[in-house]
Amino acid sequence: MFKNGKGSEYFPNALYILYTAQDLLLHLCFVLLQTVGEVGIVESISLKNFMCHSLLGPFAFGSNVNFVVGNNGSGKSAVLTALMVGLGGKATTTNRGSSLKGFVKEGESSADVSITLRNKGRDAYKPEVFGQAIIVDLKITREGMRTYKLKSKIGNTVAVDNPVSMLTQEMSKHFLHSKGEGDKYRFFMKATQLEQMKEDYTYIITTKNVTLDTVEKHEECLEGLKRKYLEKEDRVKSLASLDDMHSKLEELKNQMAWALVSEMEKEVKPMREKLQSEERSTIKYDQKVDEWKAKVVEAEKKYKGIREQLEAITVRVQQLEPQSAELKNEAQSRSKASVHRFKTNLRDLEKDKDQLSRRINELKLSISQTSGAETQVRVERMEKLQTDLDTLNFQDSTLGQQMEQFQQAVSRAKDELEKMIREEEDLKRSMEAIRRKLQTMEGSRSDRLRRFGEKMPALLAAIEDADRKGQFRKKPVGPLGYCIRLKDHEQALAVEKCLGSLMVAFTCDNHEDEKLLQGLMRGYYQGGRRPQIITCQFFNRVHDTSRRAVNHPDYPSVLQSLEIEDPVVANCLIDQRGIETILLIKSPAEARRVMQGRQPPRNCYQAFTKEGDQCYNNRYYSNDQRRCDYLSRDVEEEIRQLQEEMRNKEAHLDRFSQQKQRVEEDIRNNNSLLKRAYDDRKRAKVKHTHFLRYYEEARRKMAQLKASWEEVEQRYRQHKDSISTVAEEAEPIKVSKANRWRYISPSPLFSQEELSKSDQDVEKSKHHKKHYEDKRKVHINTIQALKASLDLKEQELTASVVKATEICPERSEVRRTARSLDSEISRLKLKISTQQDQQGDREEVIRQYQEALVNYSNINQQVKCLKRFIQVLCKIMDDRHRVYTELRRFLSVRCKMYFDSMLSQRGYIGKMMFEHKNETLSISVQPGVGDKAALSDMRSLSGGERSFSTVCFVLSLWAIAEAPFRALDEFDVYMSHKYIFITISNSSLFLRGDLWAPSQRFLLSSTVDLISS
Repeated sequence: MFKNGKGSEYFPNALYILYTAQDLLLHLCFVLLQTVGEVGIVESISLKNFMCHSLLGPFAFGSNVNFVVGNNGSGKSAVLTALMVGLGGKATTTNRGSSLKGFVKEGESSADVSITLRNKGRDAYKPEVFGQAIIVDLKITREGMRTYKLKSKIGNTVAVDNPVSMLTQEMSKHFLHSKGEGDKYRFFMKATQLEQMKEDYTYIITTKNVTLDTVEKHEECLEGLKRKYLEKEDRVKSLASLDDMHSKLEELKNQMAWALVSEMEKEVKPMREKLQSEERSTIKYDQKVDEWKAKVVEAEKKYKGIREQLEAITVRVQQLEPQSAELKNEAQSRSKASVHRFKTNLRDLEKDKDQLSRRINELKLSISQTSGAETQVRVERMEKLQTDLDTLNFQDSTLGQQMEQFQQAVSRAKDELEKMIREEEDLKRSMEAIRRKLQTMEGSRSDRLRRFGEKMPALLAAIEDADRKGQFRKKPVGPLGYCIRLKDHEQALAVEKCLGSLMVAFTCDNHEDEKLLQGLMRGYYQGGRRPQIITCQFFNRVHDTSRRAVNHPDYPSVLQSLEIEDPVVANCLIDQRGIETILLIKSPAEARRVMQGRQPPRNCYQAFTKEGDQCYNNRYYSNDQRRCDYLSRDVEEEIRQLQEEMRNKEAHLDRFSQQKQRVEEDIRNNNSLLKRAYDDRKRAKVKHTHFLRYYEEARRKMAQLKASWEEVEQRYRQHKDSISTVAEEAEPIKVSKANRWRYISPSPLFSQEELSKSDQDVEKSKHHKKHYEDKRKVHINTIQALKASLDLKEQELTASVVKATEICPERSEVRRTARSLDSEISRLKLKISTQQDQQGDREEVIRQYQEALVNYSNINQQVKCLKRFIQVLCKIMDDRHRVYTELRRFLSVRCKMYFDSMLSQRGYIGKMMFEHKNETLSISVQPGVGDKAALSDMRSLSGGERSFSTVCFVLSLWAIAEAPFRALDEFDVYMSHKYIFITISNSSLFLRGDLWAPSQRFLLSSTVDLISS
């Protein structure tokens, strides 16, 4: 029968809910119906094919207290179980089965439970969506699958596993039979949710301790990161000096460009001046040509006049020829005496002239004998000495240039040799590394551990021995790369590049183990680099990375691509490298698309490609490593590739050695040529000094000879003057003689001579005119050649200026020569190349510095944040613990008060003793009145008294615990009708008090017919 305050309705399964059996219950309903609960109240429930019942319900519960009454097997516990399961409880919580599929009726495929929850008032959940009630439809399949259906979404879940909210039949029996005070205390703690608070507090304290260990570990790592960051910072600062050298190089190149322009301008300037000078000389050549043209015209005019005069004289001679014959005869006869006299005088004068001529010849002979031959020899010797000196000067200049060329060749060869020596050393180191790697790979054929180093097996054996002796608290784990397996071997290189030095690292649980492991490593890695040791607490389960891990539908993370059996290894790689946040994407193009797109994957900050390239959201780094060292699957192929690479390196080294020998031979040859040129120049300088001394001596003797020659020359001129005097004295005689014969000789003879002379003058003038015309032509050709050469130079100059302007737009004054600038540029380039070889790639140095800075900053910030968090957490936890202690004390006092109040209503006396330190709760009850009976433990009471005391205890817990509804299954177990009535009366009086909020509902089930009782 189902009955509420408005009426009653009977059902064939004999299950009914009774609100009031007596006036007390009617009064209770009247009071409780005046206040109606609002949020989370169970308004109704219906069951189908649940447990052993085909159909139960729907049951519409009353506002507050509800008693569910029925015989055994009528479905009271099924209602409570369905309520627990329908609101999300586990099957084990109901104590009715271990699996949900056990709740499906035999022979049916599924079970259905429908629960209606009230959703009214100010705390209603989405009333605009759900309305005034939320209906939870649960379907349980035969396979044990549970599915819910809501009108929109699932609402708040009620804690159905709290024994105070849901006290099952088995829990009631267990509680009544329990003899342990610790069980009662745990029941009290769980009912008041203090147990959950305690567990949360314990978990937070544990987390705080783990965080403290993490902070200590990060502080240790922080020192190493700081040193690494400072080292990278020093390398970046050293790049600044490299930048200065690059700036200096650019400045020198700018100066070099304008220095070439300046030198070309200096070459153009004398050419331009010479052209101007030659152009000025053209005027002189023109004047000379014009002058001789005028002389030619004048001579031709004179020649023409004489010719005309000769023709006139010829005619006149022909006319006067008869008269001339007569006059000639007369003149001959008259002048015979004069002629004889003149001949005598002329003979005397000619004798004097002959004597003077002989004297002059004697003087000339004397001069010739005294200085002619010797002077000629000395002049020739002087000219030869001058030629030899010029030759020696040219030879000295040539040898100087050759020596400079040889020195430059030797310097370049030495620089090249030094570079080759460095490259040869790098090649030998590379060969040695390949040789060691080859030995390691050959040894790993039988032992994979040898891939991680030749000394690794011995080190692990020493660790095993120390662990057997109990020297380690917890055995160190490593190398980490040996403890992992790949799911996809194509990602081997990417995983190696991602983990880096962690592949050969070890991890320890504490610092004492770390120190012991360092001591063991020193015995095997004395001079070389030791594997890294990471200290972190060992846990037996892998960290929960569900919140911070990357989860991509197409590409796995590093953590997902590895098979790691040891949780310690997985946790270490998660802490140190964050492998749960790194993706593995085989294609570089796809990696760029995924990482550098508009929205990179959540929780992912980098990715690695199959080739080992590293891709961030804003940059990309290529990998220069092309082969796996630790994770390769085909050892024989790796050995074959290493052997092939070794042969290539050896062949390269042989070629390198031959090239080095050729360079050394070039250096020796150039040094030999340089020494030979130096010796030749030295001998040439000695010869030059010797010739210069002879040349000066010859010049001194030539000066003496010149003085003697001038003296003889003066005497010669004196005698020549004497001859001229004699000739002048003889001239009147010759003239007189000629005048006498003039009248006798015909005039045309004289005109013929004049004509011949005039003709010679014309030819001479023409010759001079042609001479100067030819010279002017040669001069003009020279000017044109100079102009062409100047134009070519000016074009080259213009091109040089344009090129220099492109290199350096602003012209600067350069005082140094292009040759010295070129030499300094070569030296600076070599210095920059050497420093770059020492420092490495600039972008790689900056990238390493940025990574070190980011790592250091992140770890430092994390440490600071963790320290602040721990400080705040400690303060909060102290306050929470204090409040927790006060709340526990307050709840225990309230529980005592309500328990005493419930017992006192029936004349019982009870006592509750809480031992919070020992976590025990003892309950003593005196059924009698006053001092008629002593307090006794609940175990000594009868079944009814014990059940009644239990109900009082549960009701007192109800009073201090918050829940929207309460349910007790067979609260009257082991009670007689008397105690049932007493319990109902006390419960009704207690539950109708002002203690309870109107939003609370109570559901109690019993096997006794309350109406009949």
